[in-house]
Amino acid sequence: MGRAPLTEASAAACACATPWKRNLWILWAGSLLCSASYTMCVPFLPLFLYDLGVQGDAVHVWSGAVLSAAFLVGAVMGPFWGVLADRFGKRRMVIRAGIGLSVVYALFAVVHGPWQLLAVRLLQGFVAGFIPASMALVASFTPEKRMGWSLGMMQAGTMSGGILGPLLGGLLAEGFGMRLSFAAAAVLLVLATTAVAAFVREAPPRAEPTADAHRPARSAETESAVASPLKPRFVFSRAILAMLALLFMYQLCVNTLQPIVPLHIAEMKHGSTGAVLTSGFVLSLVGIAGMIASPLWGRLGSSLPSGRILQLCLLGAGLIVMLQSWTAAVWQFTLVQFVYGFCMAGIAPTVNTLMVRHTDRAVRGRMFGLTSSANQLGGMAGPLLGGSLGLWLGNRWVFMAVGFALLAAGAATSLLLQRQLAEKALTSGPGSSTLEA
Repeated sequence: MGRAPLTEASAAACACATPWKRNLWILWAGSLLCSASYTMCVPFLPLFLYDLGVQGDAVHVWSGAVLSAAFLVGAVMGPFWGVLADRFGKRRMVIRAGIGLSVVYALFAVVHGPWQLLAVRLLQGFVAGFIPASMALVASFTPEKRMGWSLGMMQAGTMSGGILGPLLGGLLAEGFGMRLSFAAAAVLLVLATTAVAAFVREAPPRAEPTADAHRPARSAETESAVASPLKPRFVFSRAILAMLALLFMYQLCVNTLQPIVPLHIAEMKHGSTGAVLTSGFVLSLVGIAGMIASPLWGRLGSSLPSGRILQLCLLGAGLIVMLQSWTAAVWQFTLVQFVYGFCMAGIAPTVNTLMVRHTDRAVRGRMFGLTSSANQLGGMAGPLLGGSLGLWLGNRWVFMAVGFALLAAGAATSLLLQRQLAEKALTSGPGSSTLEA
C-alpha cells in the first residue's frame, strides 16, 4: 500500500523529524560542487572556440551566442521545473538536474565544432536547475527561525564553488587541456548527485486539508496556486513581483560589472601586462567577501527585519560602486571591491528568505523556479549592457550607472517599507507579503 500524503496538521512534526542539518550540509556541498563545475567550464568556452577552429571576429559572435543560449533557455524552463518540483518532489528535481548537467559537461569534452557547442549549451539551459531545486528543498525542511541562516549558507556554498571552479579549471586546462577540465566537471556533478540521492531525505508531499476553523485562512492568491499547480497565480502578488525584479536587478548589476572590471584594472595599470592575474585576484576577493558575508547576513535576518537588511545592502552597495569609479590605484579599487562584495552578498539570500516566508510551502518549488528565471535573465542581459555602456560612456561611467541603479532600488525598497508599515494591519498570512517580515 502506498504511503499516504501528509496532512497539514502533521507537516510541522514531519519537518522537525527530518534531519534538516544533515540535509542542509549535503545540499550545501552539492551546490558548491555544482557551482565549481559550472565555473570550471563556462568561463573558458570563448577560449575553447579557438580549439574548435573559430578565428578572427567570428569568435566574438560565437562567444555571445554560446554564452547567452543557456541563459535564455534556462529562463524559460525555470518555472516549468519549479511546478514539477512541487508536484513530484524537489529532491527528484535536484537529481534530475545533476544527471542532466553531468551529461552536458561530458558532451563539452567531445564536441568538435561551434554548432555542436551551441547545441550542448542549449541543452544545458534545458536541464539546469540543480541549485534552485536545492534551495527549494532546503526551504521545505528548514525550521522557519533558521531559514535566513540556512539560505545564507547555501548562497555561501554557491559562491565558494564560484571561487574554486576557475582556479581548478584553469590549472587543469593549462596542464592537460580544456577537454579534461570539462570531464572533471562532469565527475564533480556525478559526486554531488550521488550524495543527494544517497543521503538527502524529503518528506512526502502533504495533502491540502479541508477548511478548518483553527487554521489561518490563506489568501485567494495562495489558494489558487495550491489548487491549480499549473497556474501559480501567487506570482501576481505585488511584493513577489517586486522581489523578482530585485533579483533581476541584482544579477544585471553583477554581470554588467563583470566584463568591465578587467578592463578598468588594465586602465589603472596603464596596460594589459599583469591585468589578467590581478583581475582574477580581485574577482576572487569578491567571492571570498560573499562567502564570509552571506551566512552573516542570513543570521542577522533571523533577528532583524529582512526588509531593513535589504535596504542597507542595496544602498551600501550603490555607494560603494560609485566610489569605485573614482579610485586611482589598484589597491584602492581592490579594497573597495571587497566591501562591495560584502554588501552585495546580503541581497540574494535576503530576497530568497522573503520569498520563502511569503509563499506557501506547497508552491515553493515553482517560486524558486521563478527566481531562477529572474537570475538567468539578469545574467544574460548584464554582459550585453556592460559592454554597450563601456563602449559608449567609458568604463568609469559603467560603475556610476550601476551604483545609481542600486541606489534607486534601495530607495524604492525604502518607500515600499514605509507604505507597508502604514498598512501593517493588512499584512497577515502568507499571501499578503510584506518586505518588513
